[in-house]
Amino acid sequence: MRGVAILLVAVLGLLAGCDGTGGGGQAAQGAGLERSELRVAVGNPIDTAPLRMAVADGSFTRAGLHVDLVEETDQLAGITELMSGKVDVAFATDVALFTAAAHGTPLQLQGEAYTSAPYTMALVTLPGSTYTDLASRKSPKIAVNQDNDLGALAARSMFATAGGDPAKIKFVQRSYADMPAALRDGSADAALMIEPYLTKAQQDLGARVLADSSRGATKDFPVSAYAAAGLFAQANVHTLAAFRRVLADAQQRAADQSVVREALPRLAGIDDTTAALISLGQYPTSLSGVRLQRVADLMHSSGMLADRLDVPSLLPPDDSR
Repeated sequence: MRGVAILLVAVLGLLAGCDGTGGGGQAAQGAGLERSELRVAVGNPIDTAPLRMAVADGSFTRAGLHVDLVEETDQLAGITELMSGKVDVAFATDVALFTAAAHGTPLQLQGEAYTSAPYTMALVTLPGSTYTDLASRKSPKIAVNQDNDLGALAARSMFATAGGDPAKIKFVQRSYADMPAALRDGSADAALMIEPYLTKAQQDLGARVLADSSRGATKDFPVSAYAAAGLFAQANVHTLAAFRRVLADAQQRAADQSVVREALPRLAGIDDTTAALISLGQYPTSLSGVRLQRVADLMHSSGMLADRLDVPSLLPPDDSR
């Protein structure tokens, strides 16, 4: 009987070690990972809200990963830091990532961050502006936050959809915060704004929407993503797979917009009223080469890429669809 009792205790001990609810479970979650820590560069708090919330609520920790968020000064800096090894994963617009990839930067996408929806991105003017029809000016001055990024691509597409010649747009580079001043002093006829700047301009200045981006080639458009350097991805297959799994789960939870709106005052530094009013897009739960190819193909057709980029080649091998 004594031998049976000892055997029973041993078996129970083994079962406890396999229990996913205790400390042994957390260790098992992290088993097989090449590393237990990831440095992730992040930017726009609306686009990156699910990731930020997953870090805050311990979702990555429970998967055996400590994720250290590194705030980007701008997304180009994030890509630079990615390639220098200062961060392991970087957030950027799809346009910035595909531009880098087309110029030979070895990247592997790790997740889609955000997709546009009606009025998440729009061309706006101030009250009293005589610019009331997008195609009415043959060579409009349009403020964008970067000369060769998502805003410029969207503005060209919107202008073409309205019947204008996108090659005649004169882009004026301004930060989102400085765009209202550019509209006031006449250095820009319209500004390509995103949330929450769009809602704030409407609240504070009475700004009106000249054209919404959610039509034509930029309807429900992929906006941003996360990427790792190619060599890092090859050396950390299991770690990045775990990162993608937790991110996908966080993106799924963000389908409930009330969860995101409740977190935005803390994440984006906006007030509760603005958080309740802004237009929110979608948070994709998987990488889609077909969906992302839309961005690269529009970049190619608009002249932003000299050659067509094969986006599925940038996806992890098990996500190349």
